Amino acid sequence: MSLTRSDRAVNLTLVALGGYAATRIVGLVVLAIAAAATGEDGLHRLKGRWDSVWYVRIAEHGYGYEATLPNGDVHPDLAFFPLLPALERGLSAVLPVDAATAGLCVSWTAGVVAAWGIFKCGEQAFGARAGVLLAVLWGVYPTAFVQSMAYTETLFTALAAWSLYAVLRGRWILAGVLCAAAGLTRPTAAALIAALGITALVALVRDRRLPWSTVAGVLVAPLGWLAYVAYVGVREGGATAYFDVQAAWGNSIDGGVALALFIAGLPWPAALGLCAALGLLGWLVALCVRQRQPLPVLVYTIGVVFVSLVGAAYFGSRPRLMMPAFGLLLPPAVALARVGTRTAVPVLAGLALASAVYGAFTLLGSGPP
Repeated sequence: MSLTRSDRAVNLTLVALGGYAATRIVGLVVLAIAAAATGEDGLHRLKGRWDSVWYVRIAEHGYGYEATLPNGDVHPDLAFFPLLPALERGLSAVLPVDAATAGLCVSWTAGVVAAWGIFKCGEQAFGARAGVLLAVLWGVYPTAFVQSMAYTETLFTALAAWSLYAVLRGRWILAGVLCAAAGLTRPTAAALIAALGITALVALVRDRRLPWSTVAGVLVAPLGWLAYVAYVGVREGGATAYFDVQAAWGNSIDGGVALALFIAGLPWPAALGLCAALGLLGWLVALCVRQRQPLPVLVYTIGVVFVSLVGAAYFGSRPRLMMPAFGLLLPPAVALARVGTRTAVPVLAGLALASAVYGAFTLLGSGPP
């Protein structure tokens, strides 16, 4: 009996989600083995390190905490957006888990939802096979171990991917609502807001009119981000308070000056290697443009990369900050779709293992992701 179209769609979705889940399981198994070998608590590293601690504190006590560093710098918790800690608080209130464990539940669930949305975007753009490979490639991204942590990356990417898919399907109000939720999750939502706005502007120039639903979606899209910026401003008593908070964390926009100075301060072999990595990133962006990706996906991808590079944030976090830009993986996904399963599977397996080993090394080390 031949499969119906809906049956094939379900099967492909399950393949995409199963492939993604397999990459995360590999990461967790490698982490568990490495943690046992070193006497560390792998689970604690996933739910109770770095930014995860800040989200849990907000979930349990609300905003208002500040950490004073030995050099006198003050880091206020208002730098962290509210949706993840709100979900942690709500889930821990209805389930017998603490906020930290609830954060893992949210992150892991959102990771699967994100992979589903990424698959749908890839399928819409270049076919189902490319969509499946795109979802799995996102799971083997070098810093994909963060997808298994109580961080916002999976939650934000899930909202962004489904918002972009809604745009591709012409469901602008849904896209705007999801974008507004993304704006309560990470400041990177600025790239998603721009993607919706530019796509609508191009449609207006082309058609000389916009449906009311498109206008509504574009107007709703920035409300989450603007609401949190306004909240911080009212709480701190200044219109620029949110940007002052980010600056206190060293996250001000400097046009890439901090990145250039960081590279200049490295030994020349390391500086050369980093320049090569940035060149590879630029090549990938160029491939995305040449590939003629759907406009909202392309604008969003370039926007995430741009936002990640022009800030003064700690350099080691930038690969993680670019992880939601799943459009960067569309060129290799399409390339793998052409070579066949016998080649694609071992390539993905090797990448999954490499990503897992790097993740275990980083999580059990001292540096922030």
